[in-house]
Amino acid sequence: MSDDGTLAAFGGRPVRARPWPRWPRATPATLAAVTDVLESSRWALSGPFDGRECYERRFARAFAEFHGVPHCTPTANGTGALTIALQALGVGRGDEVLVPGLTWVACASAVANLGAVPVLVDIDPDTLAMSPAAARAAWSERTAAVLLVHLCCGVADLDAFADLARERGVPLLEDCAQAHGARWRGRPVGTLGAIGCFSMQQSKLLTSGEGGAAITADDHLHDRMEQYRSDGRRYVDEPVAGRLELVEVGAVQGRNLCISELQAAVLLDGLGRLCQENEVRADRARHLGSLLEKVEGVSMLPPDSRVTTRTYYNLVLRFEPAAFAGAPVDAVARALSAELGTMVNPLYVPLDRHPLLAATRMPPADLPEAERARRTCATLTHPVLLDDRTGMEDVVAAIRKVQRLAADLLELPPVASRLSF
Repeated sequence: MSDDGTLAAFGGRPVRARPWPRWPRATPATLAAVTDVLESSRWALSGPFDGRECYERRFARAFAEFHGVPHCTPTANGTGALTIALQALGVGRGDEVLVPGLTWVACASAVANLGAVPVLVDIDPDTLAMSPAAARAAWSERTAAVLLVHLCCGVADLDAFADLARERGVPLLEDCAQAHGARWRGRPVGTLGAIGCFSMQQSKLLTSGEGGAAITADDHLHDRMEQYRSDGRRYVDEPVAGRLELVEVGAVQGRNLCISELQAAVLLDGLGRLCQENEVRADRARHLGSLLEKVEGVSMLPPDSRVTTRTYYNLVLRFEPAAFAGAPVDAVARALSAELGTMVNPLYVPLDRHPLLAATRMPPADLPEAERARRTCATLTHPVLLDDRTGMEDVVAAIRKVQRLAADLLELPPVASRLSF
């Protein structure tokens, strides 16, 4: 007997039984690159030069060229990239940094860990990124930088923020951890501000499990970031086989935030696939969008002609509560997760009520749009968009089923508030 009249969350038959594409994924080329490192005599920057260019430098050059800038400094993780970028920009104790109120906690904690104050700014509902108007309202004489985050599948209004940064003489720092390959008016994100920061954590569009990078066109900022991430050292001009390739400079007091050769080899291989994978995700997103035009109460982020390449770390779906019997978005997301066999998650909890920031000196924040987005939006993770087009039909079928049986969601017991996806 069919149990299509019962939600999978209550024991019914799910809409989809077959698995989604795996992520992360390794190709034969990935395995060959890793083997090459393992069979070499150098697994890290701190290992002696073995007569050939290390994978870290090869990836740094390739990632910089991908973005059309001269410099890239790989790091152990995205938080490390944010940290050395803020340090290179001179952000320190007592300074204020504008941070979007809806983002991953590391954006604020990286600021706080340097003794600076994260000032939370409300978002634009169409992009889920920081609102230019709200940023102007939050500005003070202590504002030392703007940390702009391109969230999920949106791109912040870079025209407005570039103008604001020039007008106020304060650097713009782009967090592109969720936007590898996205472009604004044809330019890669991460290149319109003073520094662009990336995360290569396991879930990211370009990943080595953990990893990060900071890119810039500024020679001075690059030199400082190189030292900040490697205990005050930088590469020598002429390496000698059998000797260390890093030399102590001591112009700044750094720390060890270096990426390993294994991670760099994986990233170099993955970078070669990034554009093709992004094209697949974009095609599936367009197909899903066309299917959702026939579903009441569900929408995607609106298009922006200035975003010439949109990428999809997570695809955002906005649910009108009235179309789902008034059920909270957390319940809708749980039901869709059960129907699809993959994580469908609400957005982050706005940072003003994030428990990991309770000890910081953040001033009070007014974040009505961030709160509204948290109450109405959920996301599909990007491996879903690497499936064939029938996978998008499964997503719509699951939404229709949950919508049809939405009154049952009111019986779901509450769960602890989700802090992230």
